[in-house]
Amino acid sequence: MNTMKWLLRRELWENKGSMVRVPVIIALTMLAFLICMVGYGMFHTGFGDSVTVNGQALSKVTMWNAMPLERRAEIAQGLAGAYIAFAAPLFLVLPLVSFFYCLAALYDDRRDRSILFWKSLPISDRSTVLSKALTALCVAPLITMAVGTAAALTMLVIGVVMASFSGLHIAGLVLSSPEFYLAPLRLIGLLPVYILWALPTVGWLLMVSSWARSKVFLWAVGVPLLGLLLVQWFNFMATNFLGAGLNVKLFEHIVARGLGGLIPGIWMKFGNVSPDGMLTQTRGIDAGGVFAQSWLTVLQPGLWIGVIAGAAMIYAAMRLRRFRDEG
Repeated sequence: MNTMKWLLRRELWENKGSMVRVPVIIALTMLAFLICMVGYGMFHTGFGDSVTVNGQALSKVTMWNAMPLERRAEIAQGLAGAYIAFAAPLFLVLPLVSFFYCLAALYDDRRDRSILFWKSLPISDRSTVLSKALTALCVAPLITMAVGTAAALTMLVIGVVMASFSGLHIAGLVLSSPEFYLAPLRLIGLLPVYILWALPTVGWLLMVSSWARSKVFLWAVGVPLLGLLLVQWFNFMATNFLGAGLNVKLFEHIVARGLGGLIPGIWMKFGNVSPDGMLTQTRGIDAGGVFAQSWLTVLQPGLWIGVIAGAAMIYAAMRLRRFRDEG
C-alpha cells in the first residue's frame, strides 16, 4: 500500500499540469466570465427591471414576491440540486486529459528509456500499471470533482448574492434545501459508476501504450475506426451480393464504448436509462432521479462484459510492459 501511494504521487507530480492546473485555469476562466456577465447585468440591464407578461409590465421582484411559497421553494430546490451542472465544462475536459494521459502513460517510459530506471527499483509491473489505471479512473476524476464543486459553489454564491441585491431573496430557500448538500455527495457517489464504464477505455489505451513502438494515437484510435470501416464495407458487400449482412450496430457499439468510456455520463447513452425516471413535472431534471438511474445501469450485462474486457486488457498491459523495454 505504501508503494502504491508513492506511485500515485509520482503520477500526480508528473502530470500536475494537465490534471490540476488545467481544471483550475478553466474554473477561474468560468468565474471571470460569470463576474463580467453579472456586472453587465447589474449596471446595464438590472436584475430588477420589469418584464412584459400578457402586455403588462411587471417588476421581476414583484413577480417573485407574488409567487406562492411552495413555487418559490420548488425553484430554489431545482437550483440547489442542479448547481453542480455549472461545472459542466470541467467534466468535458476530463475525458481529454485522461485519454491522452493513458496513451502516454506506458509509452513515454519506453521512449525516453526511463523504464530502465524504474525496472531497476523493487517495483513490479503490476503495481506500475495499476497505479496508472487508478490515476486515470480515480485520481483525475476526484481532482476534477473537487475543482468543479468549488467552482460551482462559488458561481452559485455570486448569483444568489447579486440577486439579493436586486430584491430576489433566494439564499435562504437554497441553503435550507437538502438538495444543496446532497449534490456534491451524489457526484462522489457516481464515481464507482464512472469507473466501471471507463474501465474498457482505460484498459485499451494502456494496452496500446505498452505495446506500440510509435504513433500510439493512430494505433489506439485508427485501428478501431479502420476495423469498423472494414466491417461496414463487408456488410455492404454481403448485403448486396449474398443477401445477408452483419450486425453493424454491435460493432459501432463496441467501438463507441471502447473509445468513449472516459466521457462522464456515457451510461446515459448505452445503459438503457429511462428518461421518465430523471424528470419531474415542476422542476425539470431531477438530480436524485439521475443518480438512481445511473446506478441502475450496473445491472446491464453489457457493462460487466466491458469490465471483464477492460480488466483483461490491463492485465495484458502488465505482461507487455515486462518485455517491451525498448525505446
